[in-house]
Amino acid sequence: MVSSQGKRKSGGKSAGAKAARPKAKAGAKPSVKALRRKRRLVGALSGVLMVAVLAQIVLRALPADLQALPYIPLVLFFVPWFIVIAALALGLAIFSRRTVVALIALAGLMVNCWWQYPFFSPTHPLPMAATSAVAHSIADTDDQYARVMTLNVYKGEADAQEIVDLVRDERVEVLALQETTNEFIERLKNAHIETYLPYSQVSTMDGAYGNGLWSATPLADPVDDAVNSSASFMPGGTVSFSGGQKQVRFVSVHTTSPWQGDWRQWKRSLDELGLKRADEGTRYVFMGDFNATMDHASMREFLGTRFRDAAYGSGHGFAFTAPANLFAVPALTAADHVVVDSDMTAGQVQVKRISGSDHAPRPLRYVGEAIATCHPHPPTLMIPVRGYLLASPVSGFAGGSCTGLSLSLTRIRLRWRLLYVAVP
Repeated sequence: MVSSQGKRKSGGKSAGAKAARPKAKAGAKPSVKALRRKRRLVGALSGVLMVAVLAQIVLRALPADLQALPYIPLVLFFVPWFIVIAALALGLAIFSRRTVVALIALAGLMVNCWWQYPFFSPTHPLPMAATSAVAHSIADTDDQYARVMTLNVYKGEADAQEIVDLVRDERVEVLALQETTNEFIERLKNAHIETYLPYSQVSTMDGAYGNGLWSATPLADPVDDAVNSSASFMPGGTVSFSGGQKQVRFVSVHTTSPWQGDWRQWKRSLDELGLKRADEGTRYVFMGDFNATMDHASMREFLGTRFRDAAYGSGHGFAFTAPANLFAVPALTAADHVVVDSDMTAGQVQVKRISGSDHAPRPLRYVGEAIATCHPHPPTLMIPVRGYLLASPVSGFAGGSCTGLSLSLTRIRLRWRLLYVAVP
């Protein structure tokens, strides 16, 4: 009896187990289907991102005339961010087992990394003399290095006192400002800008907003518009270094913004700058708001083989300067530049903060004669650009940057860059 009941009990357990197995198998099928469905959705998303990357590559490779078509310049401001998009497309393609999409995304990632690589690969190390030159407690225009700074003050809204304080602390020798107003100029004077930079050239095309240069030494041959620009008056002046042996022509730049209805005028204003490539008898430093990046063909054409973007080849990464006035939104693009003659070299770039502007300044610490002896940590030069300030050591011209956005409850603190330059 006991044995028989035990068998029946055992048989009951076995039957129950068998009955349970089909339920387990039935439950497994939906999970497989869900995984496949997820992979299809992820694969579709990777395909969309891959197409976006390919479209961006095509737009970036277009000639300057075609890049001036509506909205294309705006897309090209954000080319560096397509590295992230391409990497995301690659990861999603691998997860969804889309081999072709993964290979195309990988190719797009490599192309974009190749374009942006010079920002992270230093090509012009700074000499020891550059470091020593900016260690002085006061600005010294008799040496072979220049400390410069550029900043778009956003229709005169930037904090004038902060700018003057930076000029003092960084021993700036040449300052370029864009979008100035008469009221802003008065605030600069009240902040005692003339204590440090007593010589200036300010000009305006429309009577409302202007551009200006300030210098610690007299500006030779000052002009209201050194470019004959159709965008805005771009004042210029010549500054002497190395005891008067080296002359550098500085220009405060502000080209047309590429917005609705201004696409062709935007390109035209960059082309007008490009005419300066033929002026072989003068060494130039252009500082300001170019409204373009190295991903715009018009910007690259302006540079040609004659000029060099200070941040390009500095090894200090991207120097994003805009926007700087959007809450909780970091700077996404580098619209502001310091451009130098190709025989000049720039070094380390730093980013600081200025209140009131929509761009971060890009500064240049010194201009001087190139020296063979190199040093890994060059001095710093300041050039604020449109709300951002840039600082970097130099021997010749180059650049780099650090970016950061600080927000307060009362006002937005703008970024700035500094740059150091040496003039051979």
